[in-house]
Amino acid sequence: MATERKKILLRLDPSVHDALARWAGDELRSTNAQIEFLLRRALTDAGRMPGGAARLPRRGRPPKESPENGSPDRD
Repeated sequence: MATERKKILLRLDPSVHDALARWAGDELRSTNAQIEFLLRRALTDAGRMPGGAARLPRRGRPPKESPENGSPDRD
């Protein structure tokens, strides 16, 4: 069972938000996903990433289901 994600209000300077949104678009992420990615990187670099933190979901489309056995294709 996935744990519910925390919701927060984040106030940003509009130019900082615009820069984050452009960066996120360049990396095919939402602005929210980009912020979480950067926060996780900062926590890891500082040695403060909690061991129990869930991994970020994979980006992109989920793998197609194989019709024979219902498992994802690995092509």
